[in-house]
Amino acid sequence: MKIGLYFGSFNPVHHGHLIIASFIANNTNLDQVWFIVSPQNPFKNSAALLNEYQRLHLVRLAIEGEDKLKASDIEFYLPKPSYTVDTLAYLEEKYPKHEFSIIMGSDSYQNLPKWKNAEVIMQRYPIFVYNRPGFEVNTQNENVIVLDAPLLQISATQLRQTIRNGKSIRYLVPDSVKEEIERNNYYRN
Repeated sequence: MKIGLYFGSFNPVHHGHLIIASFIANNTNLDQVWFIVSPQNPFKNSAALLNEYQRLHLVRLAIEGEDKLKASDIEFYLPKPSYTVDTLAYLEEKYPKHEFSIIMGSDSYQNLPKWKNAEVIMQRYPIFVYNRPGFEVNTQNENVIVLDAPLLQISATQLRQTIRNGKSIRYLVPDSVKEEIERNNYYRN
């Protein structure tokens, strides 16, 4: 099976994430897209993160009933912070029959040279890059597939601020995610 790995904090997951994952799952040769919920991104402040199990639960709620989308807690069991190259090695060992690729925005792609063992990732794995305004991708790497996925101008940071301000996030996240956030008072303080 061909699996696209969509890494992120998903703090919280929103329609922007879901549209990208669905578009890539349905418009490429991938059989599934796995949301890899990162417990701790080495490039982000972990103080603002909701607990990883709560974020995983929100992703599972968001993709319920979608056969081509899956939520994964694989990085919860690996050393922190999570490095993509280590996660890929672990997944290859655990699922030797699957072929893995990476999904990322063009903004993240520009930071890829700063990643641990970036050259290994770029040589060994297909990378699906969705264009983001202001972050053009110019590459001769045949492993890089550039896509124009539909984008929404939503950020998890904005969502957290909206919640802290006591305003509605309806239409920005699936209703099941909104209800779970409200029921548990996530992101209030």
